[in-house]
Amino acid sequence: MISIVVLGAGNVGTHLCKAINNAENLNLVQWYNRSKSNNSTENTATEKCYNLDNLAFADVYIIAVSDNAIEQLSNDFPFKNQLVVHTSGSISMRFLNAKNRRGVFYPLQTFSKTAAMDFKNVPICIESTDKNDRNTLKQIAEALNSPTYFINSEQRQALHLTAVFVNNFTNQLYRIAHELTDEKSLDFEILKPLILETAKKVQYLSPYVAQTGPAKRRDTKTIKTHLKNLESYPDYKELYEQLTKSIQKTHG
Repeated sequence: MISIVVLGAGNVGTHLCKAINNAENLNLVQWYNRSKSNNSTENTATEKCYNLDNLAFADVYIIAVSDNAIEQLSNDFPFKNQLVVHTSGSISMRFLNAKNRRGVFYPLQTFSKTAAMDFKNVPICIESTDKNDRNTLKQIAEALNSPTYFINSEQRQALHLTAVFVNNFTNQLYRIAHELTDEKSLDFEILKPLILETAKKVQYLSPYVAQTGPAKRRDTKTIKTHLKNLESYPDYKELYEQLTKSIQKTHG
């Protein structure tokens, strides 16, 4: 059984602890959070830790904190020659202190504390300089029933960039649509079947082939009408124009 300490009680840390707690062959021995005011750690009976000097001994330490806190937390570790990994998509493995064996355990998914998550739908991207450590991280991912990929730092950073496009930017477009529907007393629910169908299509079609709409077919009359309707939203109008140009450039 692999013993694990998770450090961080944000979205990723919270879901990782829940999943590890429920997995066979994994033992969550401790959950570290620098602040007692965070109530996320109350959701499990695992031992809590608020001081790095009190960290328990474990096979693997998973740092699940904000990117700008990873390096300092790694520097402050009281142990040496232990396997310490982070969960960031954009931070290089070299930012972990070299006094410990280093690795990356990056879950490629969007996490919210209040939304349930099945790790069968969470690809885990693994990186390590040591073959044995890589196998250990793979065993953890398999115990969580997660798809596993071995990728290097450059690939992971590229993957994180693409994830921002397909998730964060897309979600912002949803938020804009929500605002525009509210403005006209429309229920955002009416758009949800379209959202689901759009996501479903790219499961069996390439995004290039799946593209539809006035920009692709160069329907200038409809585009002008849309831009006119966005006159009172200059930021959204500019975004509409940029996305329209991008689609038209892609599709000639």
